[in-house]
Amino acid sequence: MKNRECLRDIKVKYLQKMIGDYYFMRNDALILEAAEFGRYLRQEERAESTVKKYLRDLQAFLLWLDGRPLNKEATAAWKEQLLRQSYAPATINSMLAALNTFLRFTGRDACRVKFLKLQRRLFRDEGRELSREEFDRLLAAAQALGRERLALLMETISATGIRVGEVKYITLEALRRGRAEIALKGKIRTILLPAKLCRKLQKYARKQKIASGEIFRTGSGKSLHRRQIWAEMKALCQHAGVARSKVFPHNLRHLFATAFYRACKDVVRLADVLGHSSIETTRIYLLTTGKEHRRALERLGFVT
Repeated sequence: MKNRECLRDIKVKYLQKMIGDYYFMRNDALILEAAEFGRYLRQEERAESTVKKYLRDLQAFLLWLDGRPLNKEATAAWKEQLLRQSYAPATINSMLAALNTFLRFTGRDACRVKFLKLQRRLFRDEGRELSREEFDRLLAAAQALGRERLALLMETISATGIRVGEVKYITLEALRRGRAEIALKGKIRTILLPAKLCRKLQKYARKQKIASGEIFRTGSGKSLHRRQIWAEMKALCQHAGVARSKVFPHNLRHLFATAFYRACKDVVRLADVLGHSSIETTRIYLLTTGKEHRRALERLGFVT
């Protein structure tokens, strides 16, 4: 009994810190359910980034709820609140996904809300489209500034299509084999590593005196955090003359997908390489820019 109470106190203190004393005093039961929800997500082997995103979105909902009853009227009102705040439809759906998963976990299926219906996008936002020429400028800027680790990291993601959270699987052992075994979301996939990349990273490992394990580490030997990678890439923008809106780790994965598809024209194979369960997800990576879409419309020749 005492052990159970101690565990409960730990959960309460964790969520009290996360959500705040004011809300904690108003709704103890939901706080405890939120703690159990986080544990459930990890037991389901959700990616840590997904767990944090779901808990952040749940935190926003609970703060907005402010002690009122959690019922269908409340969740529907939350959806309307998100719409009024001018979030992008895809962002709203991701926040509703977190809430619906929590509601299902706690047996409140009747309170779940429907997602917004989104029409398929026909083209990608030009303001976020990173070109190969812009990538080369970013790479040159990193090298000129002496950011060797960052330059190699950018080359690695763009040459393999791995997620930023999968960088930890690029190990010295993987370089020697010429392939990396990536375990994520309950699946394991094998990524082939280009020979030239393996040679460059092994040379870097020798220089850094890395005898085994991860190649990309902090100065203290810990794994690089995605926020650190994001910040280091953003710091290159001014030097490279590339818009900040285009520079973030996931865009290198998009760059890889576009180049890979142009080379092989095989969307099924690309989906396997990227680790997608659905080809519909892969299709998003292959959207043309608005400029390319406009050129296609011009070629129709209906306006004389």
